[in-house]
Order: sequence, then structure tokens, then C-alpha cells
Amino acid sequence: MQLNRAVPVLSVPDVARAVAVFRDVLGLDVVMDLGWVATLGAPEGPQISVMHEDATAACNPDLSLDVDDVDLAHERALELGLEIVHPLTTEPWGVRRFFVRDEGGNVVNVLSHAQAAAPVAVEDEGGLRAAG
Repeated sequence: MQLNRAVPVLSVPDVARAVAVFRDVLGLDVVMDLGWVATLGAPEGPQISVMHEDATAACNPDLSLDVDDVDLAHERALELGLEIVHPLTTEPWGVRRFFVRDEGGNVVNVLSHAQAAAPVAVEDEGGLRAAG
């Protein structure tokens, strides 16, 4: 299995405010913004996500790991008896994912992107635009 990307996820009370701070202080670009979660950084480089409340899960993850085979990762997590805190789900925004709690109590979002996912709208100083 290949790890494509690892992104820390910060839980914040106000996504728009957090985006503004990271953009204005560090000069990070918004690469994805769904309102309740946004990712900043470079499309193919280091990234960070900020999240208010996950749209479909009961808790926020601490880390997102993008892998090439989420189904295999899920199977392995079940075989190891790990706690699945969000079931394997194909989400409307183009990812298939599950959440697992590691032995340190961290919630990890393990995901794969859909092959033909639609572009996600992001907002920058010029208004809405498609990303990815």
C-alpha cells in the first residue's frame, strides 16, 4: 500500500477565520474549501486542514492519510481489531474513507480519492474558482 499524502487536521471554531489566518500570516493557498473543512498549502506539497465539525462523522479526525487502497486499509484495520469510529463510506465530495482510533487515542481519517471526482469550488480573493 502506498501513502500518497498525510495532512494534519486542526479542529477550529471558525473555518473562515482559520483560513484567513493561515493565508495571511503564512501565505498558504486554499486548495479545497467545503465550508466546514478547508485545506491549505500546495496542491502537491505540504498541507494542513482546518475543520469545524465533520459533515458525516460523529467526531473530527486529527490526521488524514490518503492511501492508494482504502478498502485494503479498512480490511487490515478490522483484522487487527482496531476501533473504527466512522464506517467505510463513499462521501458525496469524492472520497471513500473511514476513521480509525489509534492506540494513542488519535482519530485518523484514512481515505482514497475517487478517480473521477468533480472539481471542488474554493474561494480566494478573486471569488469562487475550481480547484484540483
